[in-house]
Amino acid sequence: QVRLEESGGGSVQAGGSLKLSCVASEYISRGCMGWFRQAAGKEREEVASVYVKGGINLYDDTVKGRFAISRDSAKNTMYLQMNRLKSADTAMYFCVAGLASAGRCNPSTWGQGTQVTVSS
Repeated sequence: QVRLEESGGGSVQAGGSLKLSCVASEYISRGCMGWFRQAAGKEREEVASVYVKGGINLYDDTVKGRFAISRDSAKNTMYLQMNRLKSADTAMYFCVAGLASAGRCNPSTWGQGTQVTVSS
């Protein structure tokens, strides 16, 4: 089974930027990859996803215009560029891989997560 490893989290002030990376242990040729996040006391939510075939990118409304997902298939790496960060973006961010269905990426594999903390 593919393994996913995130990096790039950290602490930043509101309005700042961070770029998360997710390296997969093998090439993912189908389905989707994406980013979920979980804030303290809240459920995990999908932030952004990319369909491996077709390159369709999807974003949650809360991050549209601020976050950008991208993928470098030659490096088996996916990125999440996060700009204009808000305190509400504070969460553990997880890289996922799975199958796309009804406009959502349904994870079958999760990374261990990387913490993003935004201070106001």
